[in-house]
Amino acid sequence: MKPYKFIISGGGTGGHIYPAIAIANELKQRFPDAHFLFVGAKDRMEMDKVPQAGYSIKGLWISGFQRGQLFKNLLIPLKLIASLVKSFVILRAFKPDVVIGTGGYASAPLLRTAAWIGVPCLIQEQNGYAGVTNKLLRQHVQKICVAYGQMERFFPADKLVFTGNPVRKDLLADLPNRQVALDYFNINSNSSKVLLVLGGSLGARRINELIASRLSYFADNNLTLIWQCGSAYFADNKSRSAPEVIILPFIEDMSMAYAAADFVISRSGALSVSELCLVAKPVVFVPSPNVAEDHQTKNAMALVDEHAAIMIPESELDQSFEGVFDQLLNDLTLQRKLTDGLRRCARPMATSVIADEVVKLIKN
Repeated sequence: MKPYKFIISGGGTGGHIYPAIAIANELKQRFPDAHFLFVGAKDRMEMDKVPQAGYSIKGLWISGFQRGQLFKNLLIPLKLIASLVKSFVILRAFKPDVVIGTGGYASAPLLRTAAWIGVPCLIQEQNGYAGVTNKLLRQHVQKICVAYGQMERFFPADKLVFTGNPVRKDLLADLPNRQVALDYFNINSNSSKVLLVLGGSLGARRINELIASRLSYFADNNLTLIWQCGSAYFADNKSRSAPEVIILPFIEDMSMAYAAADFVISRSGALSVSELCLVAKPVVFVPSPNVAEDHQTKNAMALVDEHAAIMIPESELDQSFEGVFDQLLNDLTLQRKLTDGLRRCARPMATSVIADEVVKLIKN
């Protein structure tokens, strides 16, 4: 039997890229002889992250609507036509058995073309509010894997499969020993508690401003910080580094970071939410208000409603943060309640279930 061939498309942000890589890794483990090709948007982060993961990628000349960029927006129809043509060429040359989309600009022309020529297609929606690309593709794919309930608001119910979100494989096993993790970050093991601050793959300006303004508050509460501020904000914040304030543009080994942490402050992108459910460390979500349909707030509220997380909107940070965080630090019952709630919401088998759906498409 000839080896299977898979094309996977997803990008623009880590929230689309890392699920795509996780799905590819699961399929590669099941089918070691399979061939894989990623398709992304030129000049977006997938063009670097996917090759780093060991996969080939081709780029499409595609972008979304950009406010205040009239000339660039005038090019969108031309880019779409060019991307549809290139998608057709890629598909005809590679001849995939299945095409998988995880969201992002490049998914739309690629999967639309794949469906047009009769290639089975599956999409994976990470958020509780469906993205524009996946909504455009809903009538053209065979299966839609989702991480939240009530997604029939956006997709045909007969195509939906509740799977959860794929996460990095190293988080599915036991986390590293905490002392090993503390040594990894050169943290004194006598430190009382460790706060992990995450702003997503690109960083988060408002969270960085909050942390910078509260360094004395964290010191007074005997907290050591692992502060992932994002590459765009590292130059402005690196001078704040101290033995108890570890500032990084990016965290290469997230399993070490999660193992070291006692508490987490994080954006509520879909990937972060899914990972934090697995590691089950008490978390305060600060959703980004600058995302489509405010989907980060909806992601966070899904856990808040399950008594699994705390959420503070950006607009309330200045007046609410210390009071909310004081309660979290000092209330052991609340900490246990949040931890138990996160574990209930975890979906450790998500990647495997998605791969099962891909295999069903091949067999059908």
